[in-house]
Amino acid sequence: MKKKALFIDRDGTILVEPGDEQIDSFTKFAFVPGAISGLKALTGLGYELVLVTNQDGLGTPAFPEETFLPCQNLMLQTLQGEGVYFDNILIDRTFPEDNAPTRKPGTGMLKAYMDGSYDLEACFVIGDRQTDLQLARNLGARGLKLHPLTWEDIVETIRRTNRRVTLERKTRETDIALTLDLDGKGESEICTGLHFFDHMLDQIPHHGGVSLELRCQGDLHVDEHHTMEDVGIVLGEAIGRALGDKRGIDRYGFALPMDDCKALVLIDFGGRSDFVWKVRFTREYIGDTPTEMFPHFFQSLCSAARCNLRIEAEGENNHHLAEAVFKAFARALRQAIRRDVFKYELPSSKGLL
Repeated sequence: MKKKALFIDRDGTILVEPGDEQIDSFTKFAFVPGAISGLKALTGLGYELVLVTNQDGLGTPAFPEETFLPCQNLMLQTLQGEGVYFDNILIDRTFPEDNAPTRKPGTGMLKAYMDGSYDLEACFVIGDRQTDLQLARNLGARGLKLHPLTWEDIVETIRRTNRRVTLERKTRETDIALTLDLDGKGESEICTGLHFFDHMLDQIPHHGGVSLELRCQGDLHVDEHHTMEDVGIVLGEAIGRALGDKRGIDRYGFALPMDDCKALVLIDFGGRSDFVWKVRFTREYIGDTPTEMFPHFFQSLCSAARCNLRIEAEGENNHHLAEAVFKAFARALRQAIRRDVFKYELPSSKGLL
């Protein structure tokens, strides 16, 4: 898996830049509102933190180092006290008129990150100037600019992008496009051509706290099998990809009652696939959807997501029974994918999931 980095500007982004653009004394030293808490939140998302700055702000090259190093050291010490450490610090000390390739928005300082070991499309440049956005374009990364964005906006954008996956799968039997955001807010837009199946799938974002856009055009003139199977495959693959290296997730997850029914769903994103289904329907169809395909849908999802999945449910009303299963699955998913960015550890004693 390729590495990811956040290339973060210093002056005007982390530290407030004074009118004369020179933070050359402690009287001019102040953090941008939200910068400390924002950087702390970003340490738990699997990115390297790289400070990338032109020398302007903490003394131009004409100033001796003793005029700006104490201010930078104070910034670093303050951030380290909050658990924020930069993996690399890159400073260009040329004059603006030099037009040096190392000076932003030039990429000369970042050659080490352009050797193919970093997924630059997944990297971000965070800054407060148009030159920072231009640097992002020159790198092939994404740019985020303070003002109008706040640090809270920036963290939310990166957090959501980090576990957002878009997949397309086209075969002779189905044509599927799916976007899944594990850190979404329950938004959904689902159309598979099977109305009751759509209703069940809609329980996943609503009760799972994820966002899901799903479109499937399948060979329903043949039967429902390929549509439900392939949707399970693509959704499971999307979940697996969105979890990434799984650091910080709770990993396990839920039982719930629904009217006359009760459902139990146990899930483990441990990297191994095993499936158990103990649900008995008494109707061949619910609406336009065959009940025999529900276990096959979940088994396909389980195999593609590489998780252990055990589903048990009982009840009299078949509609309620199916809905209880999907709601319980959604709650189990919500619990298992929950991530604590302040405790970014792998939930395994093996050191690998």
